[in-house]
Amino acid sequence: MRLIFIRHGEPDYVNDTLTEKGWREAELLAERISKWNVTEFYCSPLGRAKDTASCTLKKMNRTAITLDWIKEFFYPVNDPITGRHGVPWDFVPSCWSDDPLMLDINQWVNARIPSQNPMIASSYQSVCQNMDELLASYGYLRKNHYYQMPDAEERFITSTVSPSDFNPFGNVPDTGTPCLVFFCHLGITCVILSHLLNIPFQLLVHGIFLPTTSITVLTSEERWGKEAYFRAQAIGDVHHLLKGGEPLSTAGSFSTVFEG
Repeated sequence: MRLIFIRHGEPDYVNDTLTEKGWREAELLAERISKWNVTEFYCSPLGRAKDTASCTLKKMNRTAITLDWIKEFFYPVNDPITGRHGVPWDFVPSCWSDDPLMLDINQWVNARIPSQNPMIASSYQSVCQNMDELLASYGYLRKNHYYQMPDAEERFITSTVSPSDFNPFGNVPDTGTPCLVFFCHLGITCVILSHLLNIPFQLLVHGIFLPTTSITVLTSEERWGKEAYFRAQAIGDVHHLLKGGEPLSTAGSFSTVFEG
């Protein structure tokens, strides 16, 4: 299975839509996605995600299923250092990194800062549950920290693909592998990655930057019996923007974005 998470284009947060630049990004993104064999499209109910998706859906003559639970993970808290009232991340390093609970896959919701808003814990659990229910509909059942595929054929693969197996002409599309594309947001993507990759949310949301219209690709490695584990192939890929000569947006970043 392949899961692809796409952050919306450069946002006009006030009007919950895209800036002029965001629309240009969405058009370049649509050109890239139109070449994919997508099983299903899913979209956040928020305007900036729906607008981003609209370019791709129009180009491919497809529709998307709206999932309320992949809207941005916006449950405001007060930042004890800056005084900012807003998203439950973007904290000053010394404010969160020394708190052992913030580094725990399960307990970060009970740390001093996130616990200000009880909706964070319940909403995190709800997102994880909804993701597992969606994956279960494709035959992937959560067991502890990995997935099982009861209806799949057993396979036992002991080593990774060797260089001799490399195809210089590109990989032939695997039409039998479900490919799900999600148009959503930076924060909620990190929430889902936290669950699928078993990495504490705060480490992800502070440790990676997902530029606007960036693509994050997870593939399930199904190599032992009927077990599956998701592995990231790409996080925040924007080569469609670089190829199209569109500068990267700094939306969501505290530093200059690398354009290489």
